[in-house]
Amino acid sequence: MAILEILEVPDQRLKQVSVPVEKFDDELRTLVSDMFETMYDAPGIGLAAIQVGVPLRVLVIDLQPDDPDAEPVACDHDGHHHHHTPTKREPRVFINPEILDPSEDLRLYQEGCLSVPEIYAEVERPARIRARWQDLDGKVHEEEMDDLMATCLQHEMDHLEGILFIDHLSRLKRGIALKKLEKLRKYA
Repeated sequence: MAILEILEVPDQRLKQVSVPVEKFDDELRTLVSDMFETMYDAPGIGLAAIQVGVPLRVLVIDLQPDDPDAEPVACDHDGHHHHHTPTKREPRVFINPEILDPSEDLRLYQEGCLSVPEIYAEVERPARIRARWQDLDGKVHEEEMDDLMATCLQHEMDHLEGILFIDHLSRLKRGIALKKLEKLRKYA
């Protein structure tokens, strides 16, 4: 297991188009477990292989929903007690994913990306999709998705085509986002 380096804009590798996975082997399993470790460490809810420099059509997603059945835990990092609902891990792997019949109705979501740190912007995408993908054994799955899962899968699938969420913004908004990122880096 390893935490991998996440590529950030303007790294040109993020613009590559990823290639389909053909070998469902131990190397792929290692990549996927490293991707999960990297994503949780970041922390994020989705990661494409190209974001760690591997141009393969592999995505990991875990929306990490709050667990309604869990006991709230008090965290004591700073001498104060905070109650928060622990999150459940629901790791999902999508290999060679495709989107079938996206809905006509769209929805806006505030999106962010580990490759564009600390920048958030609203992106409009189909509200519902049907997705088809393979798992680590090469088995094919199909599922209807909506809400955050649909948004997140579409966002991660964009990475496979070398597209970042800020590419969906107008030139003006994208320029503002990138300037803001530059400023954040300068004072980091």
